[in-house]
Amino acid sequence: METLNKRSTDDIRARLTIELMRRGLKPKSNIAVHVPDVSNFGFVWGQARCDYLGKRTVDVQFSACLSSSGYLQGLRVSSQKDWKFLPVLKARDLPEYWRKEISHATSGIEKAGEKSREMEGALLACGSNDPILDMLQTYMKRTYPEFLMLSANTGSTEGLKSLNRGHTDIAWSHLFDPGSGQYNIPFLPTYLPDLKPVVVNLFHRELGLVLAPRNPLRVQGFEDLVKTQARFVNRQKGSGTRILLDHHLKRLKIPTSKIEGYDREVYTHFEVGLSILTKEADVGVATIAASKLLGLSFVPIARESFDMILDQRMLLHKGIQAFIETLNSAGFRQRVERIGAYDFKDSGKILYSAKG
Repeated sequence: METLNKRSTDDIRARLTIELMRRGLKPKSNIAVHVPDVSNFGFVWGQARCDYLGKRTVDVQFSACLSSSGYLQGLRVSSQKDWKFLPVLKARDLPEYWRKEISHATSGIEKAGEKSREMEGALLACGSNDPILDMLQTYMKRTYPEFLMLSANTGSTEGLKSLNRGHTDIAWSHLFDPGSGQYNIPFLPTYLPDLKPVVVNLFHRELGLVLAPRNPLRVQGFEDLVKTQARFVNRQKGSGTRILLDHHLKRLKIPTSKIEGYDREVYTHFEVGLSILTKEADVGVATIAASKLLGLSFVPIARESFDMILDQRMLLHKGIQAFIETLNSAGFRQRVERIGAYDFKDSGKILYSAKG
């Protein structure tokens, strides 16, 4: 007999927390999980005392089926006999990166007020990263506290893969296709074969080389990375920024082995900027917003389309509509204008919708 490992227990707690939050429930204390010994297949069970929209407390029971590897395969949730409105929840796999986001998602649920009666639950998002995307989610939380958005920085490619697997509701992406010159749309057949995707533009932005203030190495392009032996900080594999970089290096016939620090990876534009600010690196590729916020030099290399990709069935979700309304709101735009370098002319525009 094999004892269930701690990671599986954490996975159950994380999955249960998200599924409860999607229905306006916030666990009031630690979720109790009873862990038996399992062989090929087994069950775990437990309970959680939850607050429902700040109006009542309810004890929720759950059970989960485990595979031989010890990972959660399914989850069923029920309530006390007199609490009829909580349905059986359909479980889905929970990637590890969601667990880091859960603790940040519960703080605003009490503020939902009467609007919470219309709650359709939290939205899960993952994919690319942008400084104003974080600002947008914070602004949405203040404007529409009845909706929660959990977001993870995984890179554009992994965001699309997660969307196709059903791990997320939204993918953020800025994948560039050199053959067509388009962003994102050419990649849909490859990464979303099981969905009918919709591509909605959020904004256009500038991407470029970010360097120390006043650009002491006088870097003006990728060729200068080799000439100056600048220490580079890269983005992770699968990110749109990494794919664009590799395209330019290939076009210029610059071997990656000639770029010092090519294998040094970080996950966000701010991390690129901070690596330069702390002198761990001399140059990296990031947005102009990151460079401005950190007081760094910037050499433009591309103007990108940063898009939201989702399944057609999600387009009319009230949380999605609230997100787009927040994006186009005067209050949010005024905040972004202080940073500058963003183009919202196509904001909210459907760039592609699958037929059939």
